[in-house]
Amino acid sequence: MSTPKPTIMDLTKEELAQAVKPAFRAKQIYGWIYHSFVDSFDEMANIPKSLREELNERYLLNPLTILRKEESADGTIKYLFELPDGKTVETVWLKMKEAQYNEDGSVAQEAKHTVCVSTQVGCKVGCSFCLTAKGGFTRDLTPGEIVAQVLSVKKDNDHAANRRVNIVYMGMGEPLDNLDNLAKAIRILKDEDGLSISGKRQTVSTSGISTRIDKLGQMDLGVHIAISLHAVDDELRTELIPMNKAYNIASIMDAVRRFPIDTRKRVMFEYLVIKGKNDDIASAKKLIKLLHGIKAKVNLIYFNPYPGSDYQRPEREDMVKFQQYLIDHGQLCTIRDSKGIDISAACGQLKEKTNEEKVKI
Repeated sequence: MSTPKPTIMDLTKEELAQAVKPAFRAKQIYGWIYHSFVDSFDEMANIPKSLREELNERYLLNPLTILRKEESADGTIKYLFELPDGKTVETVWLKMKEAQYNEDGSVAQEAKHTVCVSTQVGCKVGCSFCLTAKGGFTRDLTPGEIVAQVLSVKKDNDHAANRRVNIVYMGMGEPLDNLDNLAKAIRILKDEDGLSISGKRQTVSTSGISTRIDKLGQMDLGVHIAISLHAVDDELRTELIPMNKAYNIASIMDAVRRFPIDTRKRVMFEYLVIKGKNDDIASAKKLIKLLHGIKAKVNLIYFNPYPGSDYQRPEREDMVKFQQYLIDHGQLCTIRDSKGIDISAACGQLKEKTNEEKVKI
C-alpha cells in the first residue's frame, strides 16, 4: 500500500507561504479551506490553475471521510472518521446550550457547541475503564488530522466558520503523548485567517503526564488544561490509570500549580465517578484536601458502561451527595450532563461497534 499524501491542513499559514509562490497565495488558500469549507482545490476560483494542479499533486485537502455517525435525541452527534491509511478515530459534536430567540423569531443568542477531538488512533495509557484502551495504540494523528476533525463537524452541521465553538481534546488518545502535533494543531486553529478559535476556547485534557504539563505551559499557547484525576489516592488511581506509577498524584498537583492559567479561570479536574469505587464521602473529603490552594473546578462525570466493562454507573443520589459535600466545603463543583447516552456515548464505542459489524459480515 502506497503512503498517502500529506494533508495541506498539516501546514501553518507561514509554512504554506514557504511552500507556494507567490507567498500571498497562502492567505487565499487558507480562506478557501477554513472559511469556505471547499471540497477540492479546483473550487479555489482565484487561485491560478497551475497552482491548483500543483496543490492537488502534492497534498490531500481534507484527510477525513465520514464513515459513520450517530445522532442522539439531545443533539449530540458521534462521528467515526476514516483516515487516509484506513484507520479510524472518533469525534463528538456536543450541543451545550440551545439557541435563544426574540419574540419576532429572530435569533437572540446562537446555540453553543463543543467539539470533542481525538489526538491519536488508540491510546498508550491503558486506563482500565476506557474502551479505547482495549484496542491498544496504533499511531499519533498529524496536526492536520486533528484540525480536520473540527472543520469537518462544523461543515457537516452548517456551522459557519465565524461562529464560535469550543474545543476539548478529550477524545481518543492522550493529547500530551502527541504534544508537538497537538501544539501545531492548536496554532493552526488559532490563526486569524483560519477558524480563529482562541486558546481560551481550547481545553487540553490529560491523564497526567506531569513533565509534559510543564512543557505545554512553557509553550504559552493560552489554552486551558483539564486533569483526568478520577481518584484521590495512588492505589486506586494506579488501578484505573496504570501510568500513575510513573506520574503519581503528587507530581501532577505540583505541575498544575506551575501551569500558567488566566487569572479569571480555574483548572478543571475531571472526576469519573464509578459505583463502589470512588463515589463515597470519604473520597470527597480527600479530594478537598488534595485541591487545597489550587483554583480548581471539579467536574463529576458519570461512568458510561459499555459491553464487557468491569465498572458500573453510579447512582444519581450518590453523585449529588458527593457534589454537595464539595460545595459545602467551598469547592466549585458541577455534574456533567450525560450527552449521547442513547447512542455510542463511551469513547471508542462507535469504533468498536463498527469493527464488530465488519466481523459479522
